[in-house]
Amino acid sequence: MKDHPRPTWLPNLPMRLPMKISMVLAVALLIAMTVVNQPLQTAAAPQGLISFQLAGNAEQTHAILLSWPRDTLTLAKLALWLDFLFVITYLAALLQLTRHFTRDRPGIRERMIARGVRTLFVVAGLSDVIENIVLLNNFNPPSDGLSLTAAILALLKYTGFVLGAAGLVVIRAARRHPLGHSA
Repeated sequence: MKDHPRPTWLPNLPMRLPMKISMVLAVALLIAMTVVNQPLQTAAAPQGLISFQLAGNAEQTHAILLSWPRDTLTLAKLALWLDFLFVITYLAALLQLTRHFTRDRPGIRERMIARGVRTLFVVAGLSDVIENIVLLNNFNPPSDGLSLTAAILALLKYTGFVLGAAGLVVIRAARRHPLGHSA
């Protein structure tokens, strides 16, 4: 039986148990959030809760809320409460993933980038928490201020994720010799 070489973009060190647990929980909650979001997709909200997050004014928000039947409004609130748990799990998973990807990258540049990546992920998580609070307060009646605040926080959250993921790619692309033993 021949060992296959490990891809160069993966660290040589195995994942630790807390990281595995947080990743599994984050994926499980992501699946639950996706299932809860399905009934929230309407003509006014083609992407369900994401459309509600990105509605920039009271008129758009009100149109989305009117497109959801009363029992679906309860689902939307449940999804927002479930998102608080999701924030904790995905933030833990992303921070541990950043640490995992930098374990065999001892350079100063990689450490600085990793610090920036962790900051981006924390800002994204905090934005998500504040956004959920704003959205929970924007059901009856929706206001322009709360709708715009939620949209800005959602954009900040998504920007943090994209830039953080790009930072992880940069960290892993650094051409250094891994600290682990080579075969």
